[in-house]
Amino acid sequence: MALFDNPFDAKRRLLRGGCTCGEHASQADHEAALSGDAEIQRVVDGAVMRALFPHDAQRRAFLRSVGAATAIAAVSQFFPTKFAAEAFAAAGTPEKKDLKVGFIPITCATPIIMAKPMGFYERQGLNVDVVKTAGWAVIRDKTLNREYDAAHMLAPMPLAISLGVGSNPTPYTAAAIENVNGQAITLAMKHKDRRDPKDWKGFKLAVPFDYSMHNYLLRYYLAEAGIDPDTDVQIRAVPPPDMVANLRADNIDGFLAPDPVNQRAVYDGVGFIHILSKEIWDRHPCCAFAASNDFITQTPNTYAALLRAIIEATSYASKAGNRKEIAAQIAPANYLNQPVTVVEQVLTGTFADGLGNVRKVPDRVDFDPFPWSSFAVWIMTQMQRWGQVKGEVDYKAVAEKVFLATDAARLMTAEGQTPPTATSKTFSVMGKVFDPDKPKDYLDSFKIRKAG
Repeated sequence: MALFDNPFDAKRRLLRGGCTCGEHASQADHEAALSGDAEIQRVVDGAVMRALFPHDAQRRAFLRSVGAATAIAAVSQFFPTKFAAEAFAAAGTPEKKDLKVGFIPITCATPIIMAKPMGFYERQGLNVDVVKTAGWAVIRDKTLNREYDAAHMLAPMPLAISLGVGSNPTPYTAAAIENVNGQAITLAMKHKDRRDPKDWKGFKLAVPFDYSMHNYLLRYYLAEAGIDPDTDVQIRAVPPPDMVANLRADNIDGFLAPDPVNQRAVYDGVGFIHILSKEIWDRHPCCAFAASNDFITQTPNTYAALLRAIIEATSYASKAGNRKEIAAQIAPANYLNQPVTVVEQVLTGTFADGLGNVRKVPDRVDFDPFPWSSFAVWIMTQMQRWGQVKGEVDYKAVAEKVFLATDAARLMTAEGQTPPTATSKTFSVMGKVFDPDKPKDYLDSFKIRKAG
């Protein structure tokens, strides 16, 4: 029954064959909806308790000591389970339908961009204006200022924002990964005979942002070759749309950039692709679909609808047979502003490398929305390695709070996809195994790192 509802009005609705709240065809439907809502809430509450107390004995002891109701009430102060339940209730009407989502014009944003011209947002009842944006700092500031409802962000950015690195700390989330792989190191043509990174002392290199996988992967690659990225080379942040021009003007020797920047340098004859980022770490995360915790909790149905659209678009983009169609949709001036052939070479993985070769790498870029918490843990080890984060970090807690694997898994399942059953995994970066359960050991194993 609605707040301040007149009980006689409720009775009249029942007599007319409706329900007490007026939103269902019958009282039976009303009761069924309430039962369903309760079940969703129960599942969410249980999932949160299992995440906080993974061992059965711990969980039972806690519940015995304080009681189930008190436990859920306490947990809800820190994790709004009510909003999570509402967000994933079936097809809740979006509270807000007109949205602005910012993006940088790179192929990493493919699902966010293509969802507009290809109707994925409309199918979820949303009217989304995807807004081309000049750089990552602008993306961050416009989302923090609520000029954008959500945004295409570099995967490390929601972690940096949540930790207060480079901005005031604000709870933020990576609701889905936009793409995996999709980057490369590109060098100026004058360096085609200097392929060994040991010979790169004195190079001026660009990355799109300080808090980016590009920055961390480039630093990792250089350090493995014995080059200190803080003293032996200069690394500067350059917005992706400006990178090729800077390479052409000889302001930089190369960059580790998102596509289609690398392919455009080849297309213009000013650079060659030295190495794909997948050759450093295969299926590494690159960019993410991100939103503030306020957006998620204040408009849970809108958030769920938006995330459903992104996950559907990501699934469509993951199929090789759809890539040429997608390239044609996102290449125009209002999106990537690139020749279709450049975008096709990136998305299909059949491309010229600038050295006279045509390479075929079907997963040069791929699309997988699942935000593994172990990705976040690795990113934070690199933030600490290079002095962006000081002191102790509760890696696991931060990773699970920011990278919302449970949300993504729920919606992936609803869309007929098969998400992983775990949220964390080991992987290798340049042959070195990363165990997300031992991040400090991993961090301490590096010889080259920022002093202090």
